Amino acid sequence: MTGEELNQDALFEQGMARLSELLGPAWRIDRRTDGKEAHRSGGDIIVTMHAKGESSYAHLLVDVKLAGVSPRIVEETLLAKLDLLRQLNQYTTLLLLTPWLSRPTQRLLRKHDISYLDLMGNVSLRIPRPAIVIHTEGAMRAPQALATEPRKATLAGPKAGRLVRLLTDVRPPYRAGELAQASRLSLGYVSRLLDTLEDQLLIRRDGRVITSVDWPNLLRTRAEREALLRKGSYVGLLAPNGIPSVISRIRHLPPSGLSNIAVTGTHAAHTVAPLSAGGQLMAYVSPLLDEDDLVDELGLIPVDENANVLLLRARDRSVFERTETVKGIPHVALSQVALDCLAGPGRMPAEGEAVIEYMKDHQDLWQISRIHDLLTTPQP
Repeated sequence: MTGEELNQDALFEQGMARLSELLGPAWRIDRRTDGKEAHRSGGDIIVTMHAKGESSYAHLLVDVKLAGVSPRIVEETLLAKLDLLRQLNQYTTLLLLTPWLSRPTQRLLRKHDISYLDLMGNVSLRIPRPAIVIHTEGAMRAPQALATEPRKATLAGPKAGRLVRLLTDVRPPYRAGELAQASRLSLGYVSRLLDTLEDQLLIRRDGRVITSVDWPNLLRTRAEREALLRKGSYVGLLAPNGIPSVISRIRHLPPSGLSNIAVTGTHAAHTVAPLSAGGQLMAYVSPLLDEDDLVDELGLIPVDENANVLLLRARDRSVFERTETVKGIPHVALSQVALDCLAGPGRMPAEGEAVIEYMKDHQDLWQISRIHDLLTTPQP
């Protein structure tokens, strides 16, 4: 046997042991004796699940994949296998077994009713007869041993955030070179990240032209790689006269101050998707502003606990791009509001989803129709 076959066998044994734990002692899992040859040729193994003391049983076609499985692989490989399986035997369930699956891949698998199990605790198994439904959520990120290769761009970091915003805010078609120019990022980096996004089915291309962007899932996937309130990324403050007083003071800042502060989070989300009242006031502050002077000007008091105002330190100037003025107050663009809420604590992710729903219904109000309009507009 080759090392790869031994690794596949080890992965299969670990996966079946995990499945056996989830099912409990009332079930037995048997591997078909003729499944080994199929396993050697393509990584497919047929197993039978028996309920002890019952005549009912279920068949699983286990697709063992050592390498990472992207949404693109699901669409191009697994859907064809699922279609063939359903034509041959509608009572056999396709189960993908792999070391780790990303959240976008899991969502796509569930959408097409493909069961999955990874070794990081992510499991979805739905069998109609006998009725078995198992769903667990494990690690959101790949373990270090499965980390993405160094040359492959990921959706983490400020540069990725800048490109995600651009892909969301501007309607395709466009090319990598245009995106690089508009985002002020290197063409090599943009090209690598676009390859990653295409692999995750977050963009579609015709040749070198990007023809469509799945911006709702692009925002969700980006938010999964970020945390809004990272350590050292904000300062917590108390507004002794209440948040309305702070908002009024922001409104009366000089132009130099207004151009370097922008409200985000719950208060920005409420303008388009008011789920509930209250919540902390969050605003990005540019390094160009003196933080201590701004705190004094807004009448705020630094506190370690129970802050009702958070000043966020912008990691990248792009958070201020395409801001809007709402009742005299600068707000970040809706795409940034959605990202920040999705990556925030408590009820904020639900607010982010509500913002995305608003964006879907009012796309003509916020999305730029041509990238040429950005390229011909001076950038801040």
